[in-house]
Amino acid sequence: MTQETSRRAVGTLIIGSGFAGLGAAIRFEQEGLDDYVVIERGEEVGGTWRDNTYPGAACDVPSHLYSYSFELNPRWSRSFSPQPEIQDYLRHVAGKYGVLDKHRFGTEVTDARWDEQRGQWLVDTTNGNYAADVLVPAVGALCEPALPDITGIETFRGEVMHSARWDADVNLAGKRVALVGTGASAIQIGPAIVDRVAHLDVYQRTAPWVMPRHDRAYPWLEKQAYRYVPYLQRVAREAIYWGRETFVLGFAFEPKILLAAQRVATRNIARGIADPALRRAVTPDWQIGCKRILISNDWYPMLAREHVDLVTDGIAEITENAVVDRQGRAREVDVIVVATGFHVTDSPAYAHIVGRGGRSLAEVWDEEGQQAYKGAAVAGFPNMLFLIGPNTGLGHSSMVFMIESQLNYLVSALKHKQRRSLATFEVRADKQRAYNENLQRQMRQTIWTTGGCNSWYLDKHGNNTTLWPGFTFTFRHLTRTFDVAAYDTSAIGDRGLHLVTQEATA
Repeated sequence: MTQETSRRAVGTLIIGSGFAGLGAAIRFEQEGLDDYVVIERGEEVGGTWRDNTYPGAACDVPSHLYSYSFELNPRWSRSFSPQPEIQDYLRHVAGKYGVLDKHRFGTEVTDARWDEQRGQWLVDTTNGNYAADVLVPAVGALCEPALPDITGIETFRGEVMHSARWDADVNLAGKRVALVGTGASAIQIGPAIVDRVAHLDVYQRTAPWVMPRHDRAYPWLEKQAYRYVPYLQRVAREAIYWGRETFVLGFAFEPKILLAAQRVATRNIARGIADPALRRAVTPDWQIGCKRILISNDWYPMLAREHVDLVTDGIAEITENAVVDRQGRAREVDVIVVATGFHVTDSPAYAHIVGRGGRSLAEVWDEEGQQAYKGAAVAGFPNMLFLIGPNTGLGHSSMVFMIESQLNYLVSALKHKQRRSLATFEVRADKQRAYNENLQRQMRQTIWTTGGCNSWYLDKHGNNTTLWPGFTFTFRHLTRTFDVAAYDTSAIGDRGLHLVTQEATA
C-alpha cells in the first residue's frame, strides 16, 4: 500500500493542543463539527504550560481571566496562577469535554503540503499520514525555544538548559549558576533558585521594566463563594477584563499615559535595591510598554543579594567551565540556564507548511514579512486558518480571549464551507494586503513603535507582526463571523479547475 492510499481522510486537522488547539476541539464538539483530529507532539495537552516547568513558572495575567469563558475555575489558589495549576486546569477541561479520543499524542507533523489536484492538505506525521480538507495550525508563538548563538557553548562541560526545556534532575544546590536573560521567564527563575545556589550570575543585555506583582492567595471562603455562586466569579472576571482594557489607551493611543506606570516601576527599583550603581544598571533607557512589562516583587531584592552578580558587559564566549564577558573576565559556573525566549516571528514550524506553488510559509513570510488576514488566513494557503496567528498577541490581557475570538471565526468558516458546499476558500491577496497595511498604520502611533526599544515583537523587516494594536473587543467584533466576500472560493465538483468569488455566486 502506498503512502498516498494509506492516508487517513479527515475534515479538519489541528496542529497543537495548548489553549488554542484544545479550545478548537471543544468548540468543534459543541458545534457538531466532529470530523477532526488533533496532532500533538507532546504526551498530553497543555502546550506552553506543559513544556515550561521551570521553578517559579506562573502566569502574569490574573487567574480568573486566564481561562475559557465556558469553563471558569473556582479552584485557583491565588490571583496569579502557578504553572502546575494551569496545566491541571487544561487536563481537567480536556477530560470533562471528552476530546482526548480525537488527540494523537506523541506525534509530530513533519510536512503539511497543499495538493492542488486533490484540493486537500497532505499531512505527514511521525505516526501516520492524513489528507485533510482544512488545516488549523495552533502551534502558538511560545513553543520553539530560541538558543543563543554564543561561541563555545557546545564545549561547556556542565549542564546547559533552556527555560522551556527545564531538567528537574539537575541539582542546583550549592552550584554556581549563570542565568542568561532578564525576560519574563528569567525574572521568575532567578528568585525561585537563588536560595539554593552557591552563586548566581545574571547576564543582562537589556534591562526590563518590572512592576510590582499584586498577588495574593485566595482564602477558603472566597473559593467556596466562587464555587457555589458562579455568578460572582463571572463578575470578578468582567471587572478584571475591563480594567485591563484601559491599558490599551496608553499602549496604542497615548503613550504619555504610561509615564504614571513608569514612575511606579521606578519606585519598585528603589524599594528593592539600595546601591546607586546597581539601580542605574537595572533602569531601562526606553519608555515602559515598548517591551513586555514584567511583574515581580522579588526580582530586584534578588539582584541585591551578596551572592548574586548582575553582568551587563555581554557574553564573548563560553569555555569548558566558564562564561567569558566582553571585558575578558571569566566567571566559572557549573550550570548555564538560558532564558532567551522563543522563535516568535521565525518559527521552524513554518518551513513545514507548504502552500500553492510549492512555497513554504517560511519562504513567503521571509520575503514579504509575517502577515495574515485577521490573524488567521494567508494568501496562497487555501483552506488554512491559523489560531494565534500574526498580530493576535497582547501586551495587557488574556490570550484566551483572543483565542476564543478566533474560534468564532474558525467555526463560522467551517459552517459556511458546509452550507455552501465549498471545496476551497482562500483569502484574496488584496484583502490581506489592505488589512495589514491598516494594521501597520495603527501600529505607528503605539508605544511599541515610539518607545525607543528593539523588541521581539518586531520581525526582520521592522514591522510589529506580533501584537494587536487596539482593544480586544474590537478584535472580537472583527472575527465574529466568517466574511466570505474576502475570499476566493471553489465549489465541490470544481476542485482544481477554477476559483469563483463570493460576489460572483451571490
